[in-house]
Amino acid sequence: MQSFEQIRAHVGAGYRVTTSDPYLIGIELRLDDGRRRQGIFLTELEGDDGRKYLRVSTSIAPMTGLDARRALQFNWQQRMGYLAQSELDGVPYLHLCENCPYDVLDAGEIDRLVIEIGGLGDTLERAFSAGGDLF
Repeated sequence: MQSFEQIRAHVGAGYRVTTSDPYLIGIELRLDDGRRRQGIFLTELEGDDGRKYLRVSTSIAPMTGLDARRALQFNWQQRMGYLAQSELDGVPYLHLCENCPYDVLDAGEIDRLVIEIGGLGDTLERAFSAGGDLF
């Protein structure tokens, strides 16, 4: 994949698109035989070196009342992805993210990222929200 529009075409053909902005695509991933869903966002980033990156992310839980030590311990144990904090409508949320340079992206890698970030994000959401399915 060489451009965000190529990524958009691939994602649009295989997933339910919920948001489509110039450098942002939101999709809904169905999990657990359709009983759960996870919102995934794909955005384009540019590195300090000018390289383009695809960020795949999903919201996990509001940070209010969240034990950050537990989240950081989980983050340390992961081999892929990372945890980050970002605001949604003025509320800080915990997100699971992974950035991948365009030069290693192909259709299979995009699908792998969506499925892994979505599945792991849903597992974390269950853990941090007592089984809830907010995202």
